[in-house]
Amino acid sequence: MLSDINWLAVLVGTAAAFALGMVWFGPLFGRIWAAGSHGISPPARPPEGAMALQLAGTFLLALVIGLTATRNDLWTALAAILATGALQLAGGLFSQKTAGAALVDGSYPLAMGALMIAAQGLL
Repeated sequence: MLSDINWLAVLVGTAAAFALGMVWFGPLFGRIWAAGSHGISPPARPPEGAMALQLAGTFLLALVIGLTATRNDLWTALAAILATGALQLAGGLFSQKTAGAALVDGSYPLAMGALMIAAQGLL
């Protein structure tokens, strides 16, 4: 099963989605997200543990997309992406972020998934 995966597409999708996060929570929507996340401010040093977990989770989502691509099962990939986005949105709302900040959190997995599907289709 793993031998059929397009590993280049998984790695490119992982890298692109991880890089998108730096832009998503920075120049694109960083102000909305920070203001609506209880006034969080950027740490003095990058949160290495959180970044490592984010990279691991991003890789795992790209792997799920890669596994569904081997079976031409786009609907399962879309369901996984939508579920991840919904859970992120719910988590933001449960932690009492503003709707805008929660939407930034919840829409990021949708953008990640789009990049990962594009990587599978192009590579």
